[in-house]
Amino acid sequence: MMEEEENSNFLERLQKKWNLKSLRQVILVLIVFAFTGFTILFIKKPIFDFLGISMERGGFWKTVLYLLLVLPLYQIILLMWGFIFGQFSFFWEKEKQFFRRIIGRKKNRL
Repeated sequence: MMEEEENSNFLERLQKKWNLKSLRQVILVLIVFAFTGFTILFIKKPIFDFLGISMERGGFWKTVLYLLLVLPLYQIILLMWGFIFGQFSFFWEKEKQFFRRIIGRKKNRL
């Protein structure tokens, strides 16, 4: 009973933080994040294999390539899964916030 209450509380906090309309929408957003992570997990190795980069060893160039290739791909796949689960507008707003932070622009407030 206590664990159910904590989970519900957690989901309600996410709902408020993300300004979502329902707990169902919170669950859908979490599913989108999960599907995106699994998708990246499955396509990262073939991409690195295609480029001839070993996944077993770390290194500076592997990290650079990861940042240049996989992170932008993650953003695109996030939007794709968001669209499939009917949450595109939520993720599109998050993407715009993400890019504003990267380029250092603040949202104009009226």
